[in-house]
Amino acid sequence: MDMKKRVSLELRHRSPTEVQELVLDNCRSGEGKIEGITEEFSNLELLSLINVGLTSVADVPKLDKLKKLELSDNRISGGLEVLAERLVNLTHLNLSGNKFKDISTLEPLKKLPQLKSLDLFNCEVTNLADYRESIFKLLPQLTYLDGYDIDDCEASDSDGEGDGVEDEDEEGLEGESEDFDEEEEEDEEDVVAEEEDSADDSADEEEGEVNGDLDSEDEEDEDDDDDVVVLSSADEDSSPAKGEKRKRDPEDEEEDEDD
Repeated sequence: MDMKKRVSLELRHRSPTEVQELVLDNCRSGEGKIEGITEEFSNLELLSLINVGLTSVADVPKLDKLKKLELSDNRISGGLEVLAERLVNLTHLNLSGNKFKDISTLEPLKKLPQLKSLDLFNCEVTNLADYRESIFKLLPQLTYLDGYDIDDCEASDSDGEGDGVEDEDEEGLEGESEDFDEEEEEDEEDVVAEEEDSADDSADEEEGEVNGDLDSEDEEDEDDDDDVVVLSSADEDSSPAKGEKRKRDPEDEEEDEDD
């Protein structure tokens, strides 16, 4: 895919002013030049043109907000003056895998006061004696060359930027985590207390039901005893007392006289 079509595709129905990052890696440039990128990309902060067949950066537009430019794995050998003229706020420049042979070809980068990181991996210039010392002397504004500072300390992922914000975020997350743990412990205590209360209530209800059943059985037993007593009294009234002489009826007496 050629570079112009790739730019149109990456826009995704946005206007160029809305784009802050534009990645066009592995597309094809016409005649080794930048195409399809204009000054309309006024808010662009990152532009990546890795392995697109560039031989020149002469057609790079003026992009005042651009901070990071990726140009690795191309065939650029010079002409960096245009970068100093049109990308005045550039902080990161990756020229790895290009055709730079002499320190002098990098002199135009002195006019980029904000440049903090420069990568020249796999360029012939890195084979020169005192290469690192010469570059840091030529470009005193640099902090990192090929990922390491002048004392050979490796660059962090953020190049030292935003560490304070990350620390604050980590502290905030730790604080939130502690608060969350405390809330979890409180919730667990509440749940345990509720379960204990529920168990006590269930035990009370069971005990009440047992006592109620026992009371009902006692009442039934008392009713049965009352029935027995009543029956006994009725039997005693209807039967003659032991040893008591039964009265003779008048009819019995008349039968005896007839005999």
